[in-house]
Amino acid sequence: MTDQDCILFLQWALPRLRLRWTGFRKVRRQVCKRIFARIRELDLPDVTAYRSYLEQRPDEWPLLDSLCRVTISRFYRDNSVFQFLEQEVLPSLTRHILAGGEHELRCWSIGCASGEEPYTLAILWERVFRTRFPDITIRIIATDGDKTMIERSWRGCYAAGSLKELPVEWVARAMKASGGNYCINDDIRESVTFLQQDIRTSAPEGRFHLVLCRNSVFTYFDEGLQEEMLERIAARLLPGGALVMGIHESLPHGPGRKRFEVWLERLKIYRRGTG
Repeated sequence: MTDQDCILFLQWALPRLRLRWTGFRKVRRQVCKRIFARIRELDLPDVTAYRSYLEQRPDEWPLLDSLCRVTISRFYRDNSVFQFLEQEVLPSLTRHILAGGEHELRCWSIGCASGEEPYTLAILWERVFRTRFPDITIRIIATDGDKTMIERSWRGCYAAGSLKELPVEWVARAMKASGGNYCINDDIRESVTFLQQDIRTSAPEGRFHLVLCRNSVFTYFDEGLQEEMLERIAARLLPGGALVMGIHESLPHGPGRKRFEVWLERLKIYRRGTG
């Protein structure tokens, strides 16, 4: 299967999955490799035959959908985002929690892949805020639809390459070397719970002060599905809570965006309004 064959196939198939080609353009090789493996598994001659197979077998579409998940992640990704969380967002949310007589900061990481994002948040809290706000505990729920990614997250062991953006002192405090990898310390693990959930069909119970939805929903889903997911996120986000998107993403243009106020547009960080 050539690159052009895969592009044409994705441009045909993705809209039927409520996904959009523009989101996959730069990461298509990861997806194309999986699709080619599936074509070989089915002993089909080419991608045209696989397209015909899909048209005849509706039960194949959910499997194709699973092949289109993008699992690129790393610790401290877009470090300016985590710096702004440290300097502005987390102190503001924590003060609000204390003013309301609460003692738990609840966070949700959507599309967590193999766990780098929620663990980064947990390390940030441990490094900067645990002693500063001793009466507050952090609880992070991290969700992803891919069972393999969730299993990797629970293991919490990573190659050195995924840590290259994480400050060296953070690595020393939060991880231990093990068999050529670096594994998350137990005290960091305790604040993160991983759930296999696809945001398109389910969401964790409760409401949250902080939602991280970066480089997933608002990159790969089509506009209509993005709007539906924004409504779902808004329903789980407490008034005054923060939504963090990917720095190259945008809120969909439907009515759901009216629920949010800009916190810092450059980093695509928004605050949930009261409406």
